[in-house]
Amino acid sequence: MSSSLLLKQVRPFTGVNTLDVLIHDGVIVEIAPDLSAAVAQSEVIEGNNQLLLPGFIDGHAHIDKSLWGREWYENDVPRNLPAIIANERAYRREHHPDSQLQSERIARHCISRGTSFIRTHIDVDNEIGVSHIEGVLATKEKLAHAIDIETVAFPQSGILENPGAEKHLEQALILGADYIGGLDPCTYEKDPIAHLNIIFRLAAKYDKGVDIHLHERGEVGAFSVERILDKTREFGLSGKVTISHAFCLGMVEADRQKWFAEQLAELGISIATTAPVDVAVPPYLLLREHGVDVCAGNDGIRDTWSPYGNGDMLHRAMMVGLRYRWRKDSEMLNALDAITYGGARVMKRENYGIEVGCRADLVLLPARVVAEAIVAQPMPRTVIKHGKVVAANGECLF
Repeated sequence: MSSSLLLKQVRPFTGVNTLDVLIHDGVIVEIAPDLSAAVAQSEVIEGNNQLLLPGFIDGHAHIDKSLWGREWYENDVPRNLPAIIANERAYRREHHPDSQLQSERIARHCISRGTSFIRTHIDVDNEIGVSHIEGVLATKEKLAHAIDIETVAFPQSGILENPGAEKHLEQALILGADYIGGLDPCTYEKDPIAHLNIIFRLAAKYDKGVDIHLHERGEVGAFSVERILDKTREFGLSGKVTISHAFCLGMVEADRQKWFAEQLAELGISIATTAPVDVAVPPYLLLREHGVDVCAGNDGIRDTWSPYGNGDMLHRAMMVGLRYRWRKDSEMLNALDAITYGGARVMKRENYGIEVGCRADLVLLPARVVAEAIVAQPMPRTVIKHGKVVAANGECLF
């Protein structure tokens, strides 16, 4: 059944004038100062001069392991990767969190804040096998009308360090995971060539993408990036690889940063950042200048790793702005890009945005300009997915 939605007197963030936006069967079909003639045939939302933004994109999440909605978890874990991973596995054994329930809980909350797309990394290891993949795939199907979820089969406990993980990763790709992940080839796996060969071989075999967690710093991380460049060429995966975190790109000398930017752009390798406060971040403006796609993500939200996170991509955009010291309103547009068009480029989402012909995935909220939306994160918000209102007043409508 066809449907029409008319947004009256809204302000697309790219301009200052109040406009009407007509949506038919999930697609923006007309944008003009006055579309009153369409009122009789459409559901109408009075925009009241509110700001209209594209649906937010969380380019790096872990929705299978969020503890959202459960009892508060008291974090008392040392700050090193092996201890954090071991603690998480111990929690799983004792408490048996349901990956479908938890992923749905946090996804619904993110929807209520305006998120339309998520790329989520999902734990696969020799204890849980592909059970978390199955749980998130069930959530993906259940919430398909309200959010698009990309899935990454993620070896959080390693592959070489977690014997048996490789076969489960392959099974996850067969089940339908969109990407295969990786983890610190040098410092955690201690054999970058073997680790990356497994990942890239499976990606090529099943025609999947690659999204690698790279926390390694300085020259060690740079060495891993060089190997990722090599493997992307070797396995013919240009345009299908993302490096998440990539702290090292913000640590090497300026000439090396430029060389990496050129190489990443040549191979279509994208970067995902969470804008951490305690370590270097990839050189955003340099990467974009060279044509490298960069997106932002929430990372974990209130899990055994960290108590932080609220699922609001506008808050993440503020963290990006703070981390890069963007203060001008014009600079804040970069932070918005990281959670909108940047994510769309990384996730290869076509017909994204606020133009005629774009899919109607939108957020309407009470702010005057983009900078105010980012720093104030105002509520309530009207969230539209596929041309239908899926959330309002901070709650999902389903």
